[in-house]
Amino acid sequence: MDRLQAMKIFARVVDEGGFAAAARAMDMSPPVVTRMVAELEQHLGTRLLQRTTRKLALTDAGDAYLQRVRAILHDIEDAEAVTAASTRDLQGTVHVLAPPTLATYFLAPCMAQWRTRHPRLLLDISTDNFVAARVDEFDVTFMVVPEGFDGNVVARTLFQGDAIVVASPDYLQRMGVPQEPEDLAQHYYLRDSGQAVRAHTGRRLRLQPLEGDGPAQEVDAPVVLQSVSTELLLRAALDGVGVTVVAQLLAAPFLASGALIHVLPQWIYSRYTVYAALPSRRMLPARTKVFLDFVSEQVPQAVVAQQGG
Repeated sequence: MDRLQAMKIFARVVDEGGFAAAARAMDMSPPVVTRMVAELEQHLGTRLLQRTTRKLALTDAGDAYLQRVRAILHDIEDAEAVTAASTRDLQGTVHVLAPPTLATYFLAPCMAQWRTRHPRLLLDISTDNFVAARVDEFDVTFMVVPEGFDGNVVARTLFQGDAIVVASPDYLQRMGVPQEPEDLAQHYYLRDSGQAVRAHTGRRLRLQPLEGDGPAQEVDAPVVLQSVSTELLLRAALDGVGVTVVAQLLAAPFLASGALIHVLPQWIYSRYTVYAALPSRRMLPARTKVFLDFVSEQVPQAVVAQQGG
């Protein structure tokens, strides 16, 4: 058995969600893929995958093994990339993880420029609303964390911003414009359930003064919609369903066009920082450094553009 090939097949089966899909992706026959994974399990003396008629699921042993396999495959890619003598000659894949909103509104606009500069470097971008636990699986993981974050990660700071309350003009015309945080108790709240979990505020809407160190205020605003999807909540706010909390950078073009109104501009929901986190592996591949340097250069330009600067 070719153990390296078996590792690659096992990882691809997990990524593709099945043996047939992995076989198509790797241009192999399904029986060969199935046999290689079975031989790998036999070699290891444990089952890596639970097979049902509906889907595949990792066993506990399979989950632990997958993390090590990904690290090994990344290291092999790193070793192969070392032979590149210059940035222009770099090739291979940079594996990136980011929250969906960050991927859509900050990374995607940079991709044409990236492609022009580094045509032989492939970006493989995955999205997840909860990225912190997966840092070691990727070359770069973009994290949006609240003020006071104290995670044990190696990371480069990209930019900081505020999360604010917004609503559509039509909604505010119907429901009235809040003058104080407590007025939000009379408004419909479109709640980011993931954001609330990170901020430990539950179903309450907690605001803090934009300036100074005055006390925060918590409001029991009636929740009419909740989701971990920022895009869904933003769309609902634009359609006049209620008020929601969104990063000011994301809201900026809608505020400029008048499609959204900044509610309670003297108050913010939170301050956040965007980091590019790196795995705990000691060696930083040249292609990863090139991508980090590129993003550090491009993201501030995107920030200025969305602020209308």
